[in-house]
Amino acid sequence: MQNIIFDIDGTLWDSTDVVAESWNAAIRDTAGIEANLDGDRLKQLFGKTMDEIGRLMLPNLDDKKRKEVCNACYQYEDEYLLKNSGVFYDGVTETINKLAEKYNLYIASNCQKGYIELTMKYGNFTDKIKDFICFDDTRLPKGENIKILMQRNNMKEAIYVGDIQGDFEASKVANIPMIYASYGFGKVENPDYTIKDIKEIPALMEKINEK
Repeated sequence: MQNIIFDIDGTLWDSTDVVAESWNAAIRDTAGIEANLDGDRLKQLFGKTMDEIGRLMLPNLDDKKRKEVCNACYQYEDEYLLKNSGVFYDGVTETINKLAEKYNLYIASNCQKGYIELTMKYGNFTDKIKDFICFDDTRLPKGENIKILMQRNNMKEAIYVGDIQGDFEASKVANIPMIYASYGFGKVENPDYTIKDIKEIPALMEKINEK
């Protein structure tokens, strides 16, 4: 197993406080609604597709207005993140650098364009990620995006690192195993592998490849 695909939110970093602040401003400015979102609320939403988040966050708006407000949220988010980094979990950059010495590293996330690039920039590991894909690229679910990422990089096998049940289900759609980052946002039933700290991945990969 030489290919590792990472989720971002709840796996590499936690940007929910910054994003909540930006979305509250966007919703107030474009819809006149005081959303009062916070990091804990967004942790329940992150991992879903952008369309699903919009429906859950703004159920009383019609589709056209919801799309307008959501687009503003992501625009504001990008602007806020240009000035304020999310909080990386301890050891992320060091672990990415170490893994890149032996493995091919990728990212697949249910986010908008530009978000992955900002994460890699703040983490100082842009050059360590061989390719990435997001929901905004294809408007497809994560499982399908993982398959696309694997196909265009000629991957016959890979392992996905994520933190919620949706990540596990996406890995099954792509027919690959998953490493559950239990320190993240969610719970996963019967994961293939579990870690409590991202720094455990190099040793775990050694064990996986010994089988």
